[in-house]
Amino acid sequence: MSDDTATDATTTAPAGAGPGDPGWQEGQPVEERGANRSQRPGSAAFLEFVTSGWAPRPASEVTRGPAADFTSARRSALSGKFPGRRLVVPAGTFKVRSNDTDYRFRPHSAFAHLTGLGVEQEPDAVLVLHPVTDGTGDDGSGHHAVLYLRPLAGRDTTEFFSDSRYGEFWVGARPTLEDVETLTGISTRHLDDLRDALAKDVGSGGVQLLVVPEVDPAVEAVVEEIRRQEAERVAEQEDRDEHLVEALSELRLVKDAHEVEQMRLAVATTIEGFEKVVRALPAAQAHARGERVVEGTFVGHARQEGNAVGYETIAAAGEHATTLHWIDNDGQVRAGELLLLDAGVEVDSLYTADLTRTLPVDGVFTEVQRRVYQAVLDAADAAFAAAVPGARFRDVHAAAMEVIAARLDEWGLLPVPAAQSLHPDNQHHRRWMVHGTSHHLGLDVHDCAQARAELYLDGVLEPGMVFTIEPGLYFKSDDLLIPEEYRGIGVRIEDDVLITADGNENLSAALPRDPDAVEAWMAGLLGR
Repeated sequence: MSDDTATDATTTAPAGAGPGDPGWQEGQPVEERGANRSQRPGSAAFLEFVTSGWAPRPASEVTRGPAADFTSARRSALSGKFPGRRLVVPAGTFKVRSNDTDYRFRPHSAFAHLTGLGVEQEPDAVLVLHPVTDGTGDDGSGHHAVLYLRPLAGRDTTEFFSDSRYGEFWVGARPTLEDVETLTGISTRHLDDLRDALAKDVGSGGVQLLVVPEVDPAVEAVVEEIRRQEAERVAEQEDRDEHLVEALSELRLVKDAHEVEQMRLAVATTIEGFEKVVRALPAAQAHARGERVVEGTFVGHARQEGNAVGYETIAAAGEHATTLHWIDNDGQVRAGELLLLDAGVEVDSLYTADLTRTLPVDGVFTEVQRRVYQAVLDAADAAFAAAVPGARFRDVHAAAMEVIAARLDEWGLLPVPAAQSLHPDNQHHRRWMVHGTSHHLGLDVHDCAQARAELYLDGVLEPGMVFTIEPGLYFKSDDLLIPEEYRGIGVRIEDDVLITADGNENLSAALPRDPDAVEAWMAGLLGR
């Protein structure tokens, strides 16, 4: 890739220089040594030339984003939980991949939820909800939201051509403050104003400062400095940062109409990716690392049609399907075996699907594969029947486990009757399904993970909740407690469900689940 060093080579030692060589700088700080390879000029003539002769920027065509009205309501809901508190929600910053190269930026999910900014918007930005007492809060709330961000730099600045992280020459033009305000409906300010804005009225003025921790170390350090200076010790706060994290997570338990729309898009795009994988199965079988062919097919689709994958793709063939989070994906894909594909597309708004299908590589289930598959499907159907408004989240898992235990008992695999195995003090059936049946889904594949147990595990299902239903059975090849015919078979069926006013909707119903339908679907895609 291109050299991306931001300083001028004329000020550093030549590559390979050592003590006694011209230009050697003994004791050069380590953090400056990445500049040693730079070949960028820094003369006055160059600076004058590179910053001149550019055409005027075209007029902005940015309009108010489709999420703006919904994010305003989300911020108002959060505001009501923290009267008088200043709430700091960073987008996060770049994370180093290796040396001076970064991973692709993805904003923190809470920031995306409250602003509507997705894809790679906006590194280092910070959303602050400032408390107000004079009735001037947004939409009648007790807070006024402000986005602090790094705006577009002029072409007469050195940042324009020399800053490899933010400079327009390197990463493209960033939006202006005005553009972001139009897009989000949130007031914007320069990032340089953040510290003074955070410190206003903290401590002596009665304002308490809360920040989402472990997102942006620089922002968190500023908050801690302000707290120390104002003698507001974290341990003495009426509210803790963890309370903000908890509230932000619980705010996403019920999805609004825009979120449901984005989930539908993510699911539909994911189903298209599964279709591409089936078409690629002949190529996968022909490759020594066929699982990589499967993964690459889906990941390529996710980047073409969405932002990325929502999580690392599990492309587990044969025995690998019995490893729950198999992401090495370096194995062969063989006829006669099963392929467990657990994958989801994250769309540009950062909402992700999470689907799993277990497919016969050659398009036809064997008798024992079909037997295991049908048991898992029956468990999933029982879970769907339990996923209705008024039920508890844990009831969905319990319904699936009743089927799993009964089927294992029928096959003679349990050391005790199914009813006894289901007792909390036993759980023998869980040897072959150690994971839960469901998790909430949205901006994160495991959404709402910081919610309190009474609202998550023991929470009452409400219309607008979106979660997975994903029972499975996993029989490892070295499991001596099962007949040989089961060994090496792993099956999981995962769908994304929306709770509705009168029941539920399988958002991923267009992806075949019934074994006969799976075989017919694969035959059509493979032209058989």
